[in-house]
Amino acid sequence: MYTGIQHLHSFLSYLVLLGLLISFVAALAGWFGNKNFGDKDRKLGLLGLIPTHLQWVIGVILYFVSPKGIEWATEGFMKVSEQRLFVLEHPLTMIIAVVLITVGYARAKRQIGAGNKGFKSIAIFYGIGLILILSRIPWNAWLGN
Repeated sequence: MYTGIQHLHSFLSYLVLLGLLISFVAALAGWFGNKNFGDKDRKLGLLGLIPTHLQWVIGVILYFVSPKGIEWATEGFMKVSEQRLFVLEHPLTMIIAVVLITVGYARAKRQIGAGNKGFKSIAIFYGIGLILILSRIPWNAWLGN
């Protein structure tokens, strides 16, 4: 079970990054192109939101079934960089990123027909979320090194 969830979590990471990147670039184009934010643009924002939430749910499950998750939270884990990454830094940073992406989408969907404010909300919040996600991906484990 653990291996299957781990592979799903790794595979879904590609979809999360792709969805966030598409939503972010589309939002930047709409914001700087001074376009009107519409329902079609709101739905495009879902490309970043839905895989991110799904990834978060799978990550929470993985945190509790993985030997590198909650089991590593023993005395002195903060002194070991790999343990600190998997137990604290990665989960906490991803939670913050998911919250920011959710706030960005929630703010944007209320801006339909109000100029380019929806694009601005998605661009800023998804952009910060994307940076946070990229900063705490466990690259060595993800790339198989």
